[in-house]
Amino acid sequence: MSKPMPQTVERSRGAFPPAAGPGQERTESCPVEEIAQAYLSDTQGDAGIALRCAISDALSDLMEAERRARENSRLISRGFVRNAAPRW
Repeated sequence: MSKPMPQTVERSRGAFPPAAGPGQERTESCPVEEIAQAYLSDTQGDAGIALRCAISDALSDLMEAERRARENSRLISRGFVRNAAPRW
């Protein structure tokens, strides 16, 4: 899984401790935890900025998915019209 690339934002107050300290290993891997740790790492442990970056990236991905769905719907509609049976 590739590391998410959060947007650069000014640092705000607050910090978030890592889920596992040095020398500690997590027994099971959770994608949500991995993503959270990636955002926290990229924001030097600032939970507020990490949350804002994650939300921003999620909304951006959602808008892109909706744009693609509209584009696919438009292309499918044109295909049905082009391949419509002739009316006699």
